[in-house]
Amino acid sequence: MKRKIRLASITAALLGLLVMNASAMHIAEGYLPGGWCIAWYAVCIPFVVAGFWAIKKRVSANPKTVTLLAMCGAFAFVLSALKIPSVTGSCSHPTGVGLGAILFGPLVMAVLGLVVLLFQAILLAHGGITTLGANVFSMAIVGPFVSYGIYRLCKKFGVPAAVGVFLAAFLGDLLTYVTTAFEMAFAHNSVGFVESLTTFLGIFAVTQLPLAIAEGLLTVVVFNVLQKYSTTELRDLRVL
Repeated sequence: MKRKIRLASITAALLGLLVMNASAMHIAEGYLPGGWCIAWYAVCIPFVVAGFWAIKKRVSANPKTVTLLAMCGAFAFVLSALKIPSVTGSCSHPTGVGLGAILFGPLVMAVLGLVVLLFQAILLAHGGITTLGANVFSMAIVGPFVSYGIYRLCKKFGVPAAVGVFLAAFLGDLLTYVTTAFEMAFAHNSVGFVESLTTFLGIFAVTQLPLAIAEGLLTVVVFNVLQKYSTTELRDLRVL
């Protein structure tokens, strides 16, 4: 099974290279004022630092989790690189962070999401370096925390795992874009904050709702495969 997961991770990473010529982005370079760029970087630092410690703790306790970590990173890289143009300076796409948040917790995904977004900004012109903090906060912090919280809540109340996974991935995706809409509205609100936020949310919703549903279903499929072939690992991670 470990060999299959490694092959899946490598394949996912290679598939991601197919979109290298795409010109769409998360929040693009230059679309946020300098002050907001610095502020979002500052907000992200504590989460990323805590994430490094969380990964170190996980790997030290069970070195076998490295393979699953790599798979979650590749999953997020591929899904978040598949995008549909949306609001000027941004786009809609799946996030892929729900699976990793369910398996390893939100802090781990803060680091994996940072790596994914950094590579996309450098290799795919998808996002930007100045806007990296804002993109990390929405996709690698807010999204994973929502996904993790929803899954744990569903598990606590005895909701079937497949339903919990779907809701976690679906709502994590949507809240990522709600956060992005807030980030854009904070920076671009010449007509008023509420009006700008409503506009951004409305435009995002057209493309993001079906994408969030698709991401939820795909995450369930991947989780079911892991549940079938990696039951021991999932129990070690206290997912089951």
